[in-house]
Amino acid sequence: MSTEPETTEDAEPRKPDAAETEAADAGGGVVSGAPGSSGIGEQAEASSAGGGELSDAASEAADAGETEADAGADAADAGKAEADAGADAADAGKAEADAGGRELSEAEAELVAQRVERERIERRKAERQGPVEAGAKLSGKAAELLAAVRAVESGEKPPATVFEEPPPRRQAPEPVRRTQPVAPVAAGAPAPEVVEGVRRVLSEGGAPETLAVPVATVLGEGAEELLRADPWQLLRVGGVRPEQADGFARALLGAECGPDDERRGRAVTVWLLEQAALAGHTALEMPALTAALEQRGVPDPEEAVQGALAEGDALAFQDGLEEDEGEGEERPVRVLVGLERYALAEESLADGLARLINSAPKEDGSAEAWERAAAGTQGAAAELIRAVAGHGLVLHTGGEASRAEAAELVRAARGLGLRVWAAAHSPVGRGQFSALVGGPEAGVTTVAGQLSGAEGPGRDADGALALDLLVVLDAPQLDVETAALLVESLPDGARLVLAGDPGVLWSIGPGRVFADLLAVRKCPHIASRRPDPGPLGELVSGVGVGELLQVEAPGKEVVIVPVRDAGEAVHRTVQLVADSVPRAIGVPPEQTVVITPGHGGAAGTRALNAALKERLNPGPGRFGGFDPGDRIAYSPAPGRTLPGHVVKADAEGLHLSCAGDAVVVPKERVEHSVRHGWALTAHQAVGTRWPAVVAVLPGDAAQALSRPWVYTAFGRAERHLSVVHGVEQALPKAVAEVSAKPRTTRLPGLLGAQVAAEVP
Repeated sequence: MSTEPETTEDAEPRKPDAAETEAADAGGGVVSGAPGSSGIGEQAEASSAGGGELSDAASEAADAGETEADAGADAADAGKAEADAGADAADAGKAEADAGGRELSEAEAELVAQRVERERIERRKAERQGPVEAGAKLSGKAAELLAAVRAVESGEKPPATVFEEPPPRRQAPEPVRRTQPVAPVAAGAPAPEVVEGVRRVLSEGGAPETLAVPVATVLGEGAEELLRADPWQLLRVGGVRPEQADGFARALLGAECGPDDERRGRAVTVWLLEQAALAGHTALEMPALTAALEQRGVPDPEEAVQGALAEGDALAFQDGLEEDEGEGEERPVRVLVGLERYALAEESLADGLARLINSAPKEDGSAEAWERAAAGTQGAAAELIRAVAGHGLVLHTGGEASRAEAAELVRAARGLGLRVWAAAHSPVGRGQFSALVGGPEAGVTTVAGQLSGAEGPGRDADGALALDLLVVLDAPQLDVETAALLVESLPDGARLVLAGDPGVLWSIGPGRVFADLLAVRKCPHIASRRPDPGPLGELVSGVGVGELLQVEAPGKEVVIVPVRDAGEAVHRTVQLVADSVPRAIGVPPEQTVVITPGHGGAAGTRALNAALKERLNPGPGRFGGFDPGDRIAYSPAPGRTLPGHVVKADAEGLHLSCAGDAVVVPKERVEHSVRHGWALTAHQAVGTRWPAVVAVLPGDAAQALSRPWVYTAFGRAERHLSVVHGVEQALPKAVAEVSAKPRTTRLPGLLGAQVAAEVP
């Protein structure tokens, strides 16, 4: 492992200044070593002076303000502002340098340029004439409520992490886009008269009228009367927070409104359970829920929970604890409270998994034929084939190299005449596994495509998938609802293999299905012993066991690039993607991805994508900020990200190519579902690998790092990994000490009650 070599410096005919030379040559081949002489505190001070970073609270306020300011903005003007901003910012940076009587370093100039660019864009927005979108001139409570809702719905602002540890200042949280668990949505668009009635109530309560359609959709027919009778029903709309619903209720109810109102207690209880789902929990323990209610100003938390249970808004469960029981003592239990949608999904999943575990699979092929197939392979692949021969559910764990064993299973089962399909998490993962199995007709789909019917074997007369064996790759990405749908779709006698790397980040949706199954030990588990090759494999394997190793990288497979602040991190990242990696490693920019902990901040995906677009595909952004050739990250649904690029734009919408699949995004959906995609978060990148990865670790991300995050980000690289390192000792500390945050789920207890025997 080495610092960035001299041969990978700027391709442009200029000499690096002294600060850059010092950063590039600083000590370095050890990832766990300090990247430079300046500490985290010094980096924060320098960044604050340069205006580059924001605290968490300031970042959220900026996100909300940015969303409100952008309302009604003309796309062509925005694109022109983006195209002109670089030149103006550069001129302003030069002017500031001249005014100060000294020449700024390139990193300092870039910080100045970013600040001036933001100011210039704001001036242009203020000068725009023409129609303004409804709600853009609101102020006070209404403006805050509208900004919060738009921020969450567009994915710009992370949902509240009520049940996670309070984030420290300067953290760049991830992921930003999460599954939004809201009340069941009525089929079809709401009737115009229902929307109009809701609009009247919102206007009386000082809420933005743009919420009329979402409220009417969520509450259904009779929404006006329901909202008047219980204003806190506004909390059922994603993005609305309790303090905003309180203001709306005060405006409607006047003196009748109070913190002890039982309607408020029930609504806040449901809202907290929804926030828990965003954090990955399928249910909450009663003490955790009552403590959160108390923090939200509910005078009698237990009564509020009982009210929600009595109204059917939530369900309560008893879950037995795995503790030694003394003679004559009852088994201890814990009381859990959860939303019906996740309770039903988890119970359905447990039923389906128990059916697979307890039933003998269909006799497809003789025992001798299965044994011959296993004998034709070796190691864990042979163990996997033998396990699948006699069991309905099998777990297979390992790194990227272990996918070859799953491919051998698919080929062997196909040779026995079974109808075999595999399902990957992403289209890119689908293509990569198809190549392992043997070509485009290898029977590999995405999980979403198979469930929707757009890909895969189709359904039989009973509505089950027409297959005998399903191999699900990237199994840690299965949330409880997706897993339940898959298991429910399997015909009687079918076999299911869940394969994946337990070290990566868990699913965006609630639950930890794969980890729960590994923990309960109710079915065969085949652990791959095939190591990932080369220096990258050695580095990632070390991270998986909590060690940040120094690895030998003679072919520059791993390069450390120390930086002092976020501005320098952005500059060095652009340099690596555009110049250094293509020249020294031979990987072009379109095959390199940047991974950073969050969307916000001075070195988040938004800032990095803006800088990378300016360098790699500058243009006016005439269609919602996008131009042909732009790399994008398309989210057709919360929690799903498809990397691709822009082909063209016309009256139909924005035409994309995502892993070879043509996609057309209507103009009204572009803002909410398409981002620039040179830089991604680790959750967006999971399930896909690229020839080269640039992992950006700015100083404000130190507290957001964890072992699963580092393992996932570093593991996305096939040939080369550059680490833009600005967190000093926070990186080895995170790898050694910060594991995945626990999630409260019911699946282990449900399976334990239905499956008696443990499998060693």
